[in-house]
Amino acid sequence: MLPGGPRRGTLQALPLIDDCDRLVDYFHAAIAPLLDRPFGFFGHSMGALIAYQLTRRLLRQGEPLPTWLGVSAYGAPRGDADSSPHLMADDELRAWLRSGDGSPPQLLDNDDVWRKFAPAFRSDFKLVDTWTPPRSPEPLPVPLTAFTGLHDNMIDENRLVAWRRLTTDFRGLERYDGGHFYLMDHQQRIAAAIMAAMRSAAP
Repeated sequence: MLPGGPRRGTLQALPLIDDCDRLVDYFHAAIAPLLDRPFGFFGHSMGALIAYQLTRRLLRQGEPLPTWLGVSAYGAPRGDADSSPHLMADDELRAWLRSGDGSPPQLLDNDDVWRKFAPAFRSDFKLVDTWTPPRSPEPLPVPLTAFTGLHDNMIDENRLVAWRRLTTDFRGLERYDGGHFYLMDHQQRIAAAIMAAMRSAAP
């Protein structure tokens, strides 16, 4: 999901985390008991960054790696920042999200709903905006597939294809009809694609 999106599920009550390393710490601890079996990561938008960084953490510490990594609606990390949404004024941030089809209209157009979710938006955007990409990252020895919506105005397709330089086994770019939230309309297809990728990547 887009950084700051409302779909946090059962984690809504947890304190907001606006630092990438701290969020990776959280998920690293959560999956530690499960690393004795085959697993894969699929991350959408900011989730793709967390999945990538968590995989790098496992590699650096010599722990089991995912069989496969899927990154969705998030461009390959690079040195320059596109913008700093977490520093925008409310009206500017809402307009920016509207222009990129980055959030449901009912969230952006309702002041009461916006006030409820705006802190989560800013926290997630701050996490992405303040994260420093590695200068010369070692390509991950993990099969990686990128996913995108054909009409996603927020992510250039070239940025998604650029993931190929961050893995030793790039499995290509999967395209689906829709915008930044394309996956909401293709859940069964994407689940099937993930399972097929996991089976294909299994040793």
